[in-house]
Amino acid sequence: MKLLYRQMLSFFAVICTLLIIVTISFVNVTNRTLYTNTWRELQQDADSLIQDSIKYDQTTHQFKGLKTASLKSNASLLARQNVHFAIYSADHKKMFASNGYTAKLTKKEWQALKEGKTIQKKMDRPRLNISDKNKQKKSGPGPHPKMTDILRPYFYQGKLVAVVSIGTFVSTVEQSRHQIISNLLATFVIAMLVALVVSYLLARSSTQRISKMRRATHQIARGNYKVHIDTPGKDELDDLGRDFNQMADALQASQEEIRQQEERRRRFMADAAHEMRTPLTTINGLLEGLAYDAIPEEDKKHSIQLMQNDTRRLIRLVNDTLDYEKIRTNQISMDRKVFDATAVIDNLRAQLNKKAALQNDELVVDMPKVLRVYADYDRFVQIMFNIIQNAIQFTKNDKIEIAGRRLPKGAEFAVKDNGIGMTKEQTEKIWERFYKADRSRMNTQYGESGLGLAIVHHLVDLHGGTIKVQSKLGKGTTFTLFFPDREYAPHTITPQTTDEQQTAGQVEK
Repeated sequence: MKLLYRQMLSFFAVICTLLIIVTISFVNVTNRTLYTNTWRELQQDADSLIQDSIKYDQTTHQFKGLKTASLKSNASLLARQNVHFAIYSADHKKMFASNGYTAKLTKKEWQALKEGKTIQKKMDRPRLNISDKNKQKKSGPGPHPKMTDILRPYFYQGKLVAVVSIGTFVSTVEQSRHQIISNLLATFVIAMLVALVVSYLLARSSTQRISKMRRATHQIARGNYKVHIDTPGKDELDDLGRDFNQMADALQASQEEIRQQEERRRRFMADAAHEMRTPLTTINGLLEGLAYDAIPEEDKKHSIQLMQNDTRRLIRLVNDTLDYEKIRTNQISMDRKVFDATAVIDNLRAQLNKKAALQNDELVVDMPKVLRVYADYDRFVQIMFNIIQNAIQFTKNDKIEIAGRRLPKGAEFAVKDNGIGMTKEQTEKIWERFYKADRSRMNTQYGESGLGLAIVHHLVDLHGGTIKVQSKLGKGTTFTLFFPDREYAPHTITPQTTDEQQTAGQVEK
């Protein structure tokens, strides 16, 4: 069954249940009200009977009986209203009865009457001789039609002097009730029809919104991530619509990122293939020359050096790729400890001075005598080596400044160059995988893979630190790194052992 009809039936069932409960309650209240009103009228009639017919001695103020003429007159009048009565004395003797009306009073009832209580009877079958056949027809079949009556005691100077049993046919009350119920049933049928229409409209309003989401989902499945759903309200379906819009935006962004990553991957593969082709061709040519003894003896040493350089170049390219994947997938362990960063920077300057000299650059270090830092020693060396090497790569005939200082919660380092700099767009993308800010320097011996800064960024994140870059095209670039102290750093990350990690380790070896 479709959701529209299920919801429609649900709404209809709820409305019908409420209407049925209200109808039953109304019928019960109406029934009680009808009998209550009837008993009130009968009580008023009984009071009028006694007031009109009572006789008492003016001198002694003693009760003398009832006026028969007055009783007969009232009996004739009440009979037209289907009301009949009988009057009994205190010693249980019938003093008067209209149309042969006789009620049966039990000892318990007499006791209650003597205590001044009025007794109300909903259903009773007193004896009644009715000469009017039409009245008998109205009252129902049988010699003793059902009646509702009351028993009401009357006292004079504190003594029980009379008991009035007065009643009317139940059929008279039931007729009024049936008329009310008939009208109520007609209203109920109309209400059911209205409820059916309202249920359909309520269900349709919900299912239409779901249908819009379904159509939007089909658009998403076809690759259209720009589709959005209007969510003007604040109910659960609108919340779902807003979540759907966020999902569509995320998929759109993810699709764009995948497209960019795929473009960079293809570019990287082309670059890597080009980078590998040249050293592999060189190595293959030199090996063939050595195999066929085509290289003079005095040039063999130089040929071996060329092959070693090209082999190292290939190893760097492969290692950069493997390092990035291990770091990105959290497959490295961090052995953090406190050590002297000044000594590390001094060692790096000694290692990179030769490369800086090839660019006619000068490495200037501004560090305190001892600068404690909490980090993984090898990864810290890798981070600073990549940053300084990157500065050397893009700077010529100038100086590169390396500085460090203590902060309240850790150690801060800055590497500043006066090189070619970057635009704002390039600055935002340098942490992306395979990205190269300067495409003209793809074939240099530094940074062939375009993964160096991406690796640096991930390693700094694993330390719980931060890395920022400020650059201006033609003016130079400054990298600022912060490493938090032990109490502010995240917990050590445990590597995950995977087949990919084992394979990466074998290739590295």
